[in-house]
Amino acid sequence: MSGLRMKSENLSHVNQRGEANMVDVGDKAITQRTARAEGSIYMAESTVAAVSANQVKKGEVLAVARVAGIQAAKRCAELIPLCHSLALSKVDVSFSFAQDHIRIEAFCKVSGQTGVEMEALCAVSTAALTIYDMCKALDKEMRVEGIRLLEKHGGRSGSWQAQTES
Repeated sequence: MSGLRMKSENLSHVNQRGEANMVDVGDKAITQRTARAEGSIYMAESTVAAVSANQVKKGEVLAVARVAGIQAAKRCAELIPLCHSLALSKVDVSFSFAQDHIRIEAFCKVSGQTGVEMEALCAVSTAALTIYDMCKALDKEMRVEGIRLLEKHGGRSGSWQAQTES
């Protein structure tokens, strides 16, 4: 147990006893914070074409996926146990097409005491899963890949950007 206690000193979500703990952000300054994340859903070229041409029987795939991503960002604290509830001021979910996949990007913004990285990642993940759900009758071999944080700004740790973008 002492080894766990020593390691927990460097982990903000672990208390002195090594137990999961929600971080107290009450004393942090309220600053503008942003985050951008990405991910892709790989699929058959014919499925990409059907989504692009809005010819999927379940409806407008990207419109539904965009709303799902926005909703997921807004409800992130309900999904990720130690996340704080945030009053997001902006969530944007966008899509771009490639021959064998759809790239998803999410941007989140808040004026608050903690960052919005998890909200951006939840938006991308949920948008990708929504695309999967709406297209699974066309393509059961779809796969979601490459979900990651691209950049974050604000807060005590300042700005961070991924080494490479796809």
